[in-house]
Amino acid sequence: MPDNVIIVGAGQAGAQVAISLRSGGYTGKVTIIGDESQIPYERPPLSKHFLAGEMEADRLFMRPADYYAQNNIDIRLNTTVARIDRAASAIELTDGSRMPYSWLVLSTGGRVRKLNAPGGDLDGIYYLRTIDDVGAYRDRLKPGLRLVIVGGGYIGLEVAAVARKKGCQVTVLEMLPMVLNRVVAPEMSKYYADVHAAAGVTIRVNTTVTAFAGDGHVREVKCGNETVPADMVIVGIGIIPNTELATAAGLKVENGIVVDELTRTNDPHILSMGDCANHPSALYGNRLRLESVANALGQGRAAASVILGNPVPFTEVPMFWSNQYDLKLQMNGVSMPGDQVVIRGDMAGHKFSACYLRDGILVACHAVNQPRDFMASKPLIASRWRPDPAKLTDAAVTLKDMAA
Repeated sequence: MPDNVIIVGAGQAGAQVAISLRSGGYTGKVTIIGDESQIPYERPPLSKHFLAGEMEADRLFMRPADYYAQNNIDIRLNTTVARIDRAASAIELTDGSRMPYSWLVLSTGGRVRKLNAPGGDLDGIYYLRTIDDVGAYRDRLKPGLRLVIVGGGYIGLEVAAVARKKGCQVTVLEMLPMVLNRVVAPEMSKYYADVHAAAGVTIRVNTTVTAFAGDGHVREVKCGNETVPADMVIVGIGIIPNTELATAAGLKVENGIVVDELTRTNDPHILSMGDCANHPSALYGNRLRLESVANALGQGRAAASVILGNPVPFTEVPMFWSNQYDLKLQMNGVSMPGDQVVIRGDMAGHKFSACYLRDGILVACHAVNQPRDFMASKPLIASRWRPDPAKLTDAAVTLKDMAA
């Protein structure tokens, strides 16, 4: 069979595979199949600059529309794959047509987790995952609008920051005991809760949404015996990895499509990466499924290297970021509940970092308006540095000098 790469999923991971193949000299056929109407774009700005109206859709695109034609990349939008026929090395589309492949790349990403509550189909209840999602409501964020955000994770708090700056009355409902519960230390959670409170956001933790009510349009959110008035609701409670195609095809799936350090599944001709993939981490000694742009792009390059015949695994320290108000949070590594947390710098002055130690080893660093710590921490995490916790609190000494 002639070389023919089919990439299922037109997100950043899938697009990166195609880009890296062409820049690496691959001359075979490359096809990207996506179920959205847009060419590959960056998702992080959706809850920040795009929602705020400071960036339009064309600035989100990874490459201009004509890039794909110029580089002989066939991109099929509004197209869905029905199944994978591994025995025949082919995929079948929902229209019944079939396409053979020599390499199949699954970068199927994830879909929003829906809130299963009565009244969830009322007008005025939205989610945030795609350009079309945000485009449907960003112009409605006006002064005085009563906005209820369900979910106190990064997406929820980023939306809260944008909406508050636009003059909306914002309430965040979080079912867990603190915001950012799964991803930061209690000290960081309290810091962000205080920042939002100071900006006028009402945050209610340990609060579960039980129903929505209205006259065709949402008017209130019910939380047990209490109600919160709402003109609009945005739900941000995470994503579900799209693994159904892989499961039906008999690929190994466990909290994502199981791959090795080179994005290879248990089928030698099928690769997977990005939000939908579960990969091994030599650094942490476990498996991870990361919802991270850096991970998606890095794994995309690794997948392309396999197809090009010069495999290079992606093993970099995980990296994330979040912008809220004038705070730039940059994160290296993956923390866990129970890690020792050491704060460096001035939290009141909004310039500090939280260093996470596990068994004495630096495993993560969350830096707020502190790019120096963010940059220095990445190689230190990779080298499994053991700092002196007492000295680590001294922000006058750089992490680089301290390690030296």
